[in-house]
Amino acid sequence: MKARRRFRIGSNRNLRVLLLVLVAIGATGIGIIAYGTSLLRSLELSTVNTRFSIRGKQQAPKNIVIVRIDGTTFSEINKQWPFPRAVEARLLNRIDAGHPAAVGFDVVFSQPSNLGVNDDTAFLNAINGAHGKTVFSIQETSQNGDFQFFGVDGRKLQRIVPFQPASTFFPFDPGGFYRRMVYSANRLPTFPVVTAEVATHKHVSPASFGGGSAWIDYVGPAGSFPSVSYSDVYFGRVPSSFFRGKIVLVGATAPSLQDLHPTSTDRAMPGIEVQANAINTLLRRFPLSSAPGWLNVLLIVLLGVAVPLASLRVGPPLAIAIAVGLGVVFAVVVQLAFNAGWIVSFVYPLGALILSTVGALSVQLVTEAFERIRTRDLFTRFVPEDVVDEVLKSSDGLRLGGVQRDGTIMFTDLRGFTSFSESLTPAQVIEVLNHYLSEMSDAILDHGGTLVAYMGDGIFAVFGAPLEQPDHADRALATAREMLEVRLPRFNEWLRSEGLGDGFRMGIGVNSGLVMSGHVGSERRVEYAAVGDTTNTASRIESLTKGTPHQLLLSDATRDALLDPADDLVYFDEVAIRGRVSRMKLWGLKEPEPPSPAPVAAAQAPETVS
Repeated sequence: MKARRRFRIGSNRNLRVLLLVLVAIGATGIGIIAYGTSLLRSLELSTVNTRFSIRGKQQAPKNIVIVRIDGTTFSEINKQWPFPRAVEARLLNRIDAGHPAAVGFDVVFSQPSNLGVNDDTAFLNAINGAHGKTVFSIQETSQNGDFQFFGVDGRKLQRIVPFQPASTFFPFDPGGFYRRMVYSANRLPTFPVVTAEVATHKHVSPASFGGGSAWIDYVGPAGSFPSVSYSDVYFGRVPSSFFRGKIVLVGATAPSLQDLHPTSTDRAMPGIEVQANAINTLLRRFPLSSAPGWLNVLLIVLLGVAVPLASLRVGPPLAIAIAVGLGVVFAVVVQLAFNAGWIVSFVYPLGALILSTVGALSVQLVTEAFERIRTRDLFTRFVPEDVVDEVLKSSDGLRLGGVQRDGTIMFTDLRGFTSFSESLTPAQVIEVLNHYLSEMSDAILDHGGTLVAYMGDGIFAVFGAPLEQPDHADRALATAREMLEVRLPRFNEWLRSEGLGDGFRMGIGVNSGLVMSGHVGSERRVEYAAVGDTTNTASRIESLTKGTPHQLLLSDATRDALLDPADDLVYFDEVAIRGRVSRMKLWGLKEPEPPSPAPVAAAQAPETVS
C-alpha cells in the first residue's frame, strides 16, 4: 500500500482527498439535518422496539396486579357489558377488603347506569367505602379539566364521594404506538400519575417528565404483570389478602372490548397493561431517558467522518471492513446504553456511516478507475497490452514497488544517426526517428517486451518484467532477429525511397540476470525503470558492437538462459566489461552469406564461314 500511495499523481491524490472531505462533510451534514428534522422518526422509533426485544423480558413488580376483564369473566358473570354498577361495587368491596394501596379502574363511568339511580348508588357507596383509594379513567375533559362522572359534574361529585379522576391520554407515535407517557392532559393528571400519588401518598412533580413526555419502560409483552380474572375476584375465589398493599388495576383484556394497542414490546397490548407499565415506570423514577442531543450529533459526526478518513490510507476492502466493524461496535454500544437506561439515536449515526462509506468507496473506485485508465493509456505505449492487462489484475496494479527477478535487458542504437541528422531539417529528423522507433518498438512489444525508455535514437527494453517470463532470453533474441532481419531492412528501404540515403546499421546489446525494476520518480512524474548490474552490462555490451562486424552481441548469461538453443550463434570474444572484475564471453549472430553473383553468359561461338 505504501508504494501505491507514494507514486500516485499529485493532482489525482489531491482530488481524492478533496472528494473524501466532501463526502465526510456531506454525510455528516445530511445526518445532522435528518436528525434535527426527525426525518426518519418512524424508523428510529422502530429500533427502540428492537432494543426492547433484545433486552428481553424483565422481572415484573409484585406490588402491581391486574384484574382482567377477560373472556372467562363474560362467560361466568353472564351479564351484558357494561356491567351493572352493583357488579362493579361488589368487585371493589372484595378488593378493598384486602386494604390495597390503590385501586384503579381503567373503565369509563361517565354516563349514569341504565338500571337507574339505585345501581349508581351501590357503586358510589363502595367508592366511598374505599376512602379515596380509587382512581377512575376519564376520556373526555374540558380544557379546564372538568369532566362528567355518573352523568353529573365530576368536580361536584368529588366533594361528596372521595375518588380521583385521571386522564387516559397517551401520546401517539407513528403507527399508533404507545411508547411515552405525559404528566397531564387538559389540566387533568394522567392515570399513572394519579395512581402513583394515591398509592405512595407522594406528589409527582411535572418536572420529573422533563417538561414533556417520558419513555415507558415496558417490562415485557402482554401478560407480564401478575393478574387474576375479574370473575374470580367477583365470586370470591381470590382471597382479599392477595391485594394487601398493592396497586390493583381493573381493566379489559378481552379482544372483543377493543382496548388493544401497539407498544414497544407487543403490537396488541391491553390498555390496562399499558397503564401498569407506565405506573411501574413512574414508581421506578423513569429508568429510561433519551441521550442528550449533543451526544447524538457527536455520534453522527464521528461515524460520518470515520470511513472517509480511513480511506485516505487504506483501500476499498479494508475500508468496508472498518465500516462493518464500526457498525457492529456502534450497534452493541447502543444496546448496552439502552440496557443501562439511555436511548441513543441509532438510525441517524448509522445512516451517516452508511452514506459516508458508500461515498468513500465510490470516490476510491472512481478515482482508481480513472487512474487505471490513465495509466493503461500511458503504459500501453511501451508495454504490450496483454502484459498491461495482466499487471492490472495483480494486487499492486501498475503502481509497482521494487521487485527483483530474472530478466533480459536490451539496448539498441542506430549507427551514424547523429551525423546523418545534421544534414536534415528538424521536421525530417523527427519523421525519420519516429519511423525507426515505431518499427523497433513494435518488434519489442510484439514479443512481450517492455519499453523502458527512448534515448534519442537508442532504445532501452526489458524482457521478464514487470511480469515474469521464463523465456525472457528467447524473446529478447527473437526480437533482435526481427529487428535486424525484418525491421531494419524495411526501414532502410523506406529511407532509400525517400531519397534520404542508403540506410543504417544497428548495434544491439543483450544481457540476462537479476533485474531490479519498479516505478521511480516523484509525485508529479513517474516512470518505469530497470536498474542494476545486468542493465549496466547490457548497455556496455551494446557499445562494444561499434567497429565490429556484428550488429548483435549477447552475453554468455543470455545464451545459457535460452530455453530453445540457437544454432546460429557464433562466439565473438571474451572481453573485459567496465565495472566488472571477470571477463565476459560474448556471442553474435552469423552474418548472412552474400548473394551469389549471377552466372556470366557463355560467349557466343563465332560464326563459321563456309
